[in-house]
Amino acid sequence: MLFVILAKDKPGSLDVRMANREAHLKYLGGAGDRVKAAGPLLDGADEPKPIGSMIVIDAASEGAVRLFADNDPYATAGLFESVEIQHWLGVLGDWVPKKA
Repeated sequence: MLFVILAKDKPGSLDVRMANREAHLKYLGGAGDRVKAAGPLLDGADEPKPIGSMIVIDAASEGAVRLFADNDPYATAGLFESVEIQHWLGVLGDWVPKKA
């Protein structure tokens, strides 16, 4: 099953994000092909800055996704103000399984 993790950063926490970015990327990479898409949410400024994260992940349950999200180095560093997990149906994209 696919899930979306939407995590919003605490205001004024760009330094926490940047200090933990390498560990965060390594953590996501360790999930292999279960992570289908990931990237920062950006503010609307002329020179956009990260204000959160979005991850699409394939997992057996919402509980497994919650555990994954809770162990993300960004989360353990206290970066996030909120984390939302939503079951998601992928319809288009190269990584979406094709129906017979």
